[in-house]
Amino acid sequence: MPQTHQAGPAPRFVPAAKTLPEQIADAVESRSTPLSQLLRLMAALDAEGGHESLRLRLRARIGAPLDA
Repeated sequence: MPQTHQAGPAPRFVPAAKTLPEQIADAVESRSTPLSQLLRLMAALDAEGGHESLRLRLRARIGAPLDA
């Protein structure tokens, strides 16, 4: 049976890229951010030679208990 409709890939919403400080702020505020993502952000911050205040916030969030 011939197909009458060729389905292409669905358009995807791609949000505007956030800056590293914005990504870190979002990750620190969200309690659902996985540890692996927090560690990737820390690595990106280290590679960028980033801000000490952001590094301290990220470290505090990585070490924070889940129920905090």
